[in-house]
Amino acid sequence: MQYDKSINKILLASLLCTAFVSYPNLLFLSWNWQCVAADGRACYLENMLIRLLLFWLISVGILFFNHCFLKTASLARRILPNVLLSILAFGIYKGITFLICEDSDCRPIVLTFQFFVLGMMGLLLGYTDFLNQIHVKREEELQQLRLENLESRYTALTHQINPHFFFNSLNGISSLVRKKDDKLTICYIDHLSDIFRYILQSESKQLVALDEELLFARSFSEVMQVRYAGKLDIKIDVPARCLNLSIPVLTLLPLIENVTVHNVIDSDHRMRVDITMNANTELVVVNPVYPKQYKPETHGTGLCNLEKRFFLLMNNHIRTEQTDDMFKVILPLRGLL
Repeated sequence: MQYDKSINKILLASLLCTAFVSYPNLLFLSWNWQCVAADGRACYLENMLIRLLLFWLISVGILFFNHCFLKTASLARRILPNVLLSILAFGIYKGITFLICEDSDCRPIVLTFQFFVLGMMGLLLGYTDFLNQIHVKREEELQQLRLENLESRYTALTHQINPHFFFNSLNGISSLVRKKDDKLTICYIDHLSDIFRYILQSESKQLVALDEELLFARSFSEVMQVRYAGKLDIKIDVPARCLNLSIPVLTLLPLIENVTVHNVIDSDHRMRVDITMNANTELVVVNPVYPKQYKPETHGTGLCNLEKRFFLLMNNHIRTEQTDDMFKVILPLRGLL
């Protein structure tokens, strides 16, 4: 496919070169037409068409040589090969027209200048084309480096999530063991296994269907119910038509954990996290604000990392809205995977 594009480009450029270089010949044709005998006009026109065809074929050869064989970004190194090529092309042209055409060119100075111009046009077009190839190649390499950099940054951000959740889960198990509640402990561990299965599978993913992320949130909700003895509830109300939209994997985990980190959750401050869809087909996560007496030792890395992941994967930003009694996070979604 790339080869075909190059050939098409060479043929088009050669036609333009031929039209430009051969323009004086058309003027000579109009000037000499009245001087040519009527019975010799057909032969004169035939000879002129042969010369135009030769000009075109020679221009194709010069451009092809510059495009395929002169692989140098130095303009100076292209001059000598193109001068020699122009001399060779001039000799080929004179030899063929001498053998085929009945009359000879009567303007050798003009003809020599035409081949000089043709050679310089081949040189400049080949030079600019090679520079463009270098530019395109560098852009492709830069784009590849950007993609690799984004992937590595995304992987690093994702890996920051898993240890944080893992240690919180161990604390929950430790608390249940101390209470000697085997039933709750088994239930808690079962849900944790589902959650960790999702997390482990997410290592090879970047975007997932919203349905998968919400299933994970439901399992996570069960764990939170056990951890907070029913004082934290997660309600999900998302239309079925939106479940095939895509979202960065493990989006809801840091948001729900932020709720537990920054808020008091007890019998007097029951926490409800609502996950809904707004009119702009964006996922909205809302929770009431019950600020702790002492600010937790956190640097906001959870929300910051989530913002970075959305920018890397979605080329979009999350939005937050906060009042004295409410905190809302608005998450843009993407079309079907």
